[in-house]
Amino acid sequence: MDPLLNSEPQLSHEYNKHYIPVKIKFLISHLFSLLWMSLSIYLALPWLKDLSHIVSFPIALLIIGGISYIPGYMNAFLLMSLILDRQPLLKTEFPNDEITMLIAAYNEEDKIFQTLKYINEQDYKGKIKVFVINNCSTDQTVQEVLKANKELNIKIELLNENAPGKFHALNRGLKVVTTPYVITVDADTLLHPSSIRYLVSRMKSSPKDVCAVAGSVLVKNSRDNLWTKVQEWDYFLGIASIKRLQGLYQGTLVAQGAYSLYKTECVKEVGGWPDAIGEDIVLTWRLLEKKWKVYFEPLAVSFTEVPGSLKHFVTQRARWARGMIEGLKEIKPWEHSQIYVKYLTGINLLMPYLDIVYTLCWIPGLILAFFGYYWIVGPMTLLVLPLTLVSYSILYFYQRNFVYKPLKLRIRKNFAGFIFFILCYQIIMSPVSVYGYIQEVFKLKRQWK
Repeated sequence: MDPLLNSEPQLSHEYNKHYIPVKIKFLISHLFSLLWMSLSIYLALPWLKDLSHIVSFPIALLIIGGISYIPGYMNAFLLMSLILDRQPLLKTEFPNDEITMLIAAYNEEDKIFQTLKYINEQDYKGKIKVFVINNCSTDQTVQEVLKANKELNIKIELLNENAPGKFHALNRGLKVVTTPYVITVDADTLLHPSSIRYLVSRMKSSPKDVCAVAGSVLVKNSRDNLWTKVQEWDYFLGIASIKRLQGLYQGTLVAQGAYSLYKTECVKEVGGWPDAIGEDIVLTWRLLEKKWKVYFEPLAVSFTEVPGSLKHFVTQRARWARGMIEGLKEIKPWEHSQIYVKYLTGINLLMPYLDIVYTLCWIPGLILAFFGYYWIVGPMTLLVLPLTLVSYSILYFYQRNFVYKPLKLRIRKNFAGFIFFILCYQIIMSPVSVYGYIQEVFKLKRQWK
């Protein structure tokens, strides 16, 4: 997906004409998903009976529930929610509030200047303060920041944090923030020229109990190889669909550190970024626990660099899975005060079960199916696929018509990446997530990058 960064976006709100209350959307989506799951349970009765003869009824129920019933229910809920979703209108598209940006940097000499350059090219009318927090870099990161401060028109201040860890760096920056809003950006993230404007606009157009707005993160290096092409679709369809679902129910579960806006007073009230490998996950859940809401703004587009190798990918996604477990351990789903957040974090509570079943049962079952043994993987498992394709199709057209078109971006042709994403991505993702869960259980050494 190419970032075309030379044109004024023309925003359309035609899709916002008919408003349905969030509570009604929640009920309709649940009704649809429960009906779908009921149908799948009925159709799968022969499958359950046959598998019970092999592994016993309780184990068969756990296996089929983890690879068919619950995934089907979740996909149906996602599908109906996406159909009903209507983004609230922006009250203003040209805010001018003074903001602060924090960029934690560890050995980013080849990326930090470009990141700062894109911030310099924002069409945002308010004053922007930028703090780069150097966190134990051993390369030319500092020199690149000093170069940017000389050559660009924005004011950049360099801070140093000697305690290793991204949360240390961000908290060092938080100490000097005096503006009402603070934005975090990763050192390898590029912002669309209107990105900050839309991020602040969404916050300014939201109720007072909204404490953070997550920006939209897409892939900038998808041309590198097949693996980055696959991740392009994950960010464009998979992650974006989850963000829209969570944003619809006012409980975006991760205001990601790569690009999000927070109310400064709220972050300070919960003690800043925690000592966690998923510091942005735990921070967001602490904010939600305070009965505040977290929104998502799809038009606040940024482009990040994704892992170009399987090894780097495993490190990153295992860290994400581990961060989710950290969040669940600190704040249980039932401890949240908002019903939607209870539900969304409850889904996260099911993820280890689903990933373990997928890894230990579905993948071996797929291998058995190639040899004609359809005990686990068979025709019934295909019931989930139509829902997945329909939900991705809805999101694709939404992204194209209401995000890319107004921002004058174009969707790059990437058919090979899409096919691999649909057919093979989960086969890799679930074992990687299980690896992350194991890391957290045994408290293995943390890695920032």
